[in-house]
Parts: sequence; C-alpha cells; structure tokens
Amino acid sequence: MPLTFELCPGRMIGGSHPCFIIAEIGQNHQGDIEIAKKMIKMAKDCGADCAKFQKSELECKFNKKALERPYNSKHSWGKTYGEHKRHLEFSHEQYRELQRYATEVGIFLTASGMDEMAVEFLHELNVPFLKVASLDANNFPYLEKAAKKGRPMVVSSGMQSMETMRKVYQTIKQHNQNFTILQCTSAYPLDAEDVNLRVITEYQKEFPDIPIGYSGHESGISISVAAVALGAKVIERHVTLDKTWKGSDHEASLEPAELAELVRSIRLVERAMGTGIKQMLPCEKPCHDKLGKSVVAKVKIPKGTVLTLDMLTVKVAEPMGVRAEDIFQLVGKSVTDDIDEDESVVPEVVDSYGKKAKC
Repeated sequence: MPLTFELCPGRMIGGSHPCFIIAEIGQNHQGDIEIAKKMIKMAKDCGADCAKFQKSELECKFNKKALERPYNSKHSWGKTYGEHKRHLEFSHEQYRELQRYATEVGIFLTASGMDEMAVEFLHELNVPFLKVASLDANNFPYLEKAAKKGRPMVVSSGMQSMETMRKVYQTIKQHNQNFTILQCTSAYPLDAEDVNLRVITEYQKEFPDIPIGYSGHESGISISVAAVALGAKVIERHVTLDKTWKGSDHEASLEPAELAELVRSIRLVERAMGTGIKQMLPCEKPCHDKLGKSVVAKVKIPKGTVLTLDMLTVKVAEPMGVRAEDIFQLVGKSVTDDIDEDESVVPEVVDSYGKKAKC
C-alpha cells in the first residue's frame, strides 16, 4: 500500500484518502492582492483543498543580467524581466495577509519556493507543505535544504529524466519521509501527446513507498481526471479568473467553472474506483433476480435419470434453478424427482449437488 502521510494539518494523502487538489494561482493574480484574494475564495468555493502561489526572492533566483534583460513580450509588466517579475511578486507582509485571508476562508495556502531564500521565508511563514517547482527538481543543494526543514514536500518533475528523479527521491528520502512526486510536462499549454500519463504508473513502480500525483498544464479537465483513475493522489492545476488576461500561464489555466467540474469529476471517479474485488454487489441483485439465467430441462427427465449435457439448457427461469455456471457439475448426477421439459432444474432434485446458490 502506498505510504500515507499528513500533507496539511488533519489532511492525509495516499492510500485510500481522497485526492488532494491544489489550485495553482501562481502569478495569475496580476500583481494585485485583491485579485489574489478573489482567487483564494474561488479555489475554496470550487472545492479545492489548497490555494498555491509562487514565491521568489528575485536576487536569489536570478542573476543581475537575467533581471536586466529587455522583456518585450505581450505578457510583460515592465521593460526588463526584473521589472516584470517585481510587479508580480508579493512582499512578505502581503503573504502574511493572504495567509490570514485563506485561514478565514477555510482553505490551506502555500507557495512554491522558487529559490533557497524563498524556502526560508515560507518555512518562517509556517506553510503546511513546501512545493518544489520543476525548475528546482534537479537543484540538489536546494532539495537537501528544503527536505531538512521537516515539512511535507510536493515535487514536480517537469523537464527531468527518470535517472534524475531517482536521485531526487534518494536526496529527499535521506532527510524527509513525507513527500510526493508529481508527473509533469513543462509546456504551457500542454498538448495531449506530451502529457505522458504512463509515467504515473512508472513512478508507482519506482517509488512504491510514496504517493504519486500529477501536475497538468493541458486544456480542459479530462486528462487530470484520467490521472486520478491511474492512481494520482495529488492533482495540481493552474487556475485563473479569465483566460484572456495578460500572462503566459492563463491560457493553460482553469477558469472557475472548469475547476469546480474538475473537483466534481475527481470525487466521482474516486467513488467509482471501488475495492478491486470482483463479486456480485447488492445493487445487482434486482437484475440478477429478474434476468439471471439458470439450468432448465431441455427434455422431460424421469426420476433416477443420470444427467447428460444434452438434457440441459440455460434460460431465464421461474423459479431460478442451478446457476448457469454450474451446468457442467450436474453431468453424471442423478435426479431424485421427475423434471418436466422446460422446467427449472433446482438444486434439491439433483443428488449430491452440494453447492448452495449464491444470492
């Protein structure tokens, strides 16, 4: 059974626990804290378990030239990449305000720590778990420091190989038992052909003692729902209030109605997964009683006759006789009473037929 652990206070993941659904707000708040609050409330109203942001300490994440390079994209919020990122970056105090608001609303809040200093701040903020973005999955000094914080971790695996992910697993496992790895392809939006859901089952084989999840950037919800059917215990999807807004993530994000439908569909699939034990269920008994087939005499069979297969057939019969699947067990047994043609062959008239009919 996959490892289960408490990802957030009172919220277990893995095993038979419900899939944990992360609404990734990221930087789709446009740098506006009021929009960010609306998105937190939207995530809660749609049934997500957690609202997530992206926290960077820009001078720690980027070098000077990266921050100074011109940024002329239609999605730009400034003339340079640094100006653009500063527009979208909330201060420490703003994060504390968002955390208070999420608590009021009743939803967990965390963020991807996009550099080591951001992880330090998020640890100080007492987030329930640390999210590792795909771009830091192969950043092993970062992973080790984050793991040593002792908080549960969710690690996306976009742009990485299986060999790298084995090293990720080993690095974190040395210091922290409570983590999950998410299959992810880092393209926005993501074409179905590049999703590679089968990696989920490969991760389950490679890392059988941790829960496996999925972080998706595709359009729509069908693929994410399929991931849950494959056993994903965490689903992360970007969300937005409007896909037409400026910003490169909006097109690959879910609007409120889509997020609500994703949550509903995941919970429906979870109900449908069942136990894996194949047996007749109580809900099937009315159909079985009405249309279930049993053994019927093809010809008149006098008392004392030793049954042969050519004397028997299978029909919907009243009363229900010997189960259809047991017809071969009747061959060679004698009958203890006359059976008319087209009459049910009931267990009581077959000598030494010892099985009881199943309900």
